[in-house]
Amino acid sequence: MNSQLVRDYLLGLQQRIVSSLEELDGQSFLQDAWQREPGGRLEGDGVVRLIENGGLFERGGVNFSHVQGRVLPPSATAHRPELAGAPFEAMGVSLVLHPHNPFVPTVHMNVRMFAALPAQAPAVVWFGGGMDLTPYYGFERDAQHFHRTCRAALEPHGEALYPRFKAWCDEYFYLKHRNEPRGIGGIFFDDYAEGGFDAAFGMMQSVGDAFVPAYRTIVERRHGLAYGERERDFQAYRRGRYVEFNLVFDRGTLFGLQSGGRTESILMSMPPVAHWRYDWHPEAGSPEERLYTDFLRPRDWADEEATHLWF
Repeated sequence: MNSQLVRDYLLGLQQRIVSSLEELDGQSFLQDAWQREPGGRLEGDGVVRLIENGGLFERGGVNFSHVQGRVLPPSATAHRPELAGAPFEAMGVSLVLHPHNPFVPTVHMNVRMFAALPAQAPAVVWFGGGMDLTPYYGFERDAQHFHRTCRAALEPHGEALYPRFKAWCDEYFYLKHRNEPRGIGGIFFDDYAEGGFDAAFGMMQSVGDAFVPAYRTIVERRHGLAYGERERDFQAYRRGRYVEFNLVFDRGTLFGLQSGGRTESILMSMPPVAHWRYDWHPEAGSPEERLYTDFLRPRDWADEEATHLWF
């Protein structure tokens, strides 16, 4: 395990992503570096890069963190009970972007390394991450582009990875209490160590490097579309689903809170405005209904051809 190699890559990735997003938005991201002093429940450091009320992004953050802890929290050992009680090291870059324009989708991306450090055994290292897209108004071309970019990133590491990680994403980003997906998916992986450290790290890098080409094209297509109160209202309603998922199901959020992480950084993913309504349903035949009927269900986006090119 080479922690410094991973750290250097992640800090460089954070900067590359922020630079690209600043070009799109026209405003700069704030920078907030933090450090936890040794001797506490959790120690380490990180860098928050945040934008609020920007030209394009209503709220967004691209965070780097590198922490060490005395005991793995329950969310990290749920699938590895043999590691319960072990010290750990974790580092990663996590981002969520909430645009103003409802025609530009919310997006999430995360890449991370985790190492459990049991006292009487070798370190156990694995990688996790992925990216997923949450549109409010669906565009087939955008969904296809996003998934094809994810597939191309994974293909050098094995043709079986994309279908496996896509299915994992569809399953993971699912609101069981709503019986609906959070969005149109993407890729998701966790506990990944196949081929050893170098191979697994290389795959994680491919995912991180694919984010900008996967998302920037979509932003450039959609950010100029006109919208009104109706579209903003529906965006706020669907953002409520995003909040529900992150607070109830998301393993990263739960890990951060259970391990005593930095609350402001952990909850950076929350949208600035969200609405809830009682038993609301979209109007039949509306663009809002089309999100449910055509997009919030598993589809083989990477292999589809657009049926409505103007979308």
